[in-house]
Amino acid sequence: MLSLLDRNLGQNHHIYQGSFYNIVKLAHTLVERNMRVCGTMRANGGIPSDLVEDGKCLKKGHSSFRRKGDVMVQVWKDKRFVRMISTIHDATVVSTRRKGRKTNMGIKKPYAVFQYNKFMKGVDRADQYLSCYSVLRKYVKW
Repeated sequence: MLSLLDRNLGQNHHIYQGSFYNIVKLAHTLVERNMRVCGTMRANGGIPSDLVEDGKCLKKGHSSFRRKGDVMVQVWKDKRFVRMISTIHDATVVSTRRKGRKTNMGIKKPYAVFQYNKFMKGVDRADQYLSCYSVLRKYVKW
């Protein structure tokens, strides 16, 4: 991962990325090299065990977080658990413009999730469309 970023290290860029690369150790390394990161995480990406336990008790719309230095790991319960890692944002919760269908109240989500959705919308949509098609197609060798 760092080889992809060699020419941009030390320039104080912000990177938004999917769950494939995000782990706590990489976030610490990037902060040391003056680069900020935000994105989703997989369950085995180094999430603190006490945060996993707190996440199991969360109700829809609630979140829990842990911070170590500049790295924040946050778990938010929506339809599913959303695990975020960020060295850019704090754990504030913001209101969105949308309202819930059943409650007719404003939907609130963590600011890291809000920003991630803003910057990754096109990439996630492309991944969603590509998942319908098999990349590895069988072919006949002539």
